[in-house]
Amino acid sequence: MQQIEIKENEAGQRLDKFLHKFMPLAPVSFFYKMLRRKNITLNGKKAQGSEKLIVGDTLSFYLSEETIQNFKEKDAASNEYEKAFSTLKGIEIIYEDAQVLFMNKPAGVLSQKASPSDLSLNEWMIGYLLAENILDEKSLSTFKPSVCNRLDRNTMGLVIGAKTLAGSQKMNQLIKERKIRKFYRMLVKGNVQKEETLEGFLIKDEKNNKVRLVTKENEEKSAYIKTRFYPVQVYSDKTLVEAELITGKPHQIRIHLASTGHPLLGDYKYGDRQWNDKYKRRFQVNSQLLYASRLEFPELEAPFERLSGQRIEVPVPEIFERIMSAK
Repeated sequence: MQQIEIKENEAGQRLDKFLHKFMPLAPVSFFYKMLRRKNITLNGKKAQGSEKLIVGDTLSFYLSEETIQNFKEKDAASNEYEKAFSTLKGIEIIYEDAQVLFMNKPAGVLSQKASPSDLSLNEWMIGYLLAENILDEKSLSTFKPSVCNRLDRNTMGLVIGAKTLAGSQKMNQLIKERKIRKFYRMLVKGNVQKEETLEGFLIKDEKNNKVRLVTKENEEKSAYIKTRFYPVQVYSDKTLVEAELITGKPHQIRIHLASTGHPLLGDYKYGDRQWNDKYKRRFQVNSQLLYASRLEFPELEAPFERLSGQRIEVPVPEIFERIMSAK
């Protein structure tokens, strides 16, 4: 027999959802069969599977160790987390509390895996939490910390990570309800003179990982987007611009700014190749100069009171500093 005591990161979810995380290779029918036969019990009693787990609940598994192990994922996850933490460079922790941590992601690092062999910020974060003894490998079988928002591989800046189930639920709720204000900074071509708010619809070309902007929703699969942007500092042939994402879709800022005649510096997908090449030769700019610069939080209650009304910011990236100070 094996017993599990429900802790904070497992509480608040249905029993059947927890069982699927604990033994992800088992079919759903297996769990209900074992519950009916009392081979799996909750606090020593027969359960249905729909019960909400609370801290202190005890699950008993009257199953062989071999059966349990056969239904668990067989991988080298712990080595993967350790490898990501030791090999992915340039990641900084900007803010951390008991529930969440915010990371400054460099260009070239994925937020989450695109293929099974990838190492991403998500694995780096778990590797960090393991290295700091904030969690252990055993707890990963029922709850895995994860990033809550994504940035393109070559976009730098703030990514939210949830350390706990409560943190994950709260951050994802705030993002879904658009209660976290998200600001980005970028260098764009030409002189931006005034604030603008742009709206439109994106249609994505999955094959080429590219989007196009249309002004009206149509029969094709399109997504509404809204971006507010304004100049921060005008230079000779470029402007430092800050944008607030009212909605958040892949490539939204890049296509919106390009549509105004102010494409991002280094953006070869939507930008000006000749202009980009000039900066590539002089400053080795190899990707769009865009970073998630600031997050602003609404008033929050415990256990998120430390974040209530906070502005979380990252330093200006070194490549921005070099280009803006150059003569």
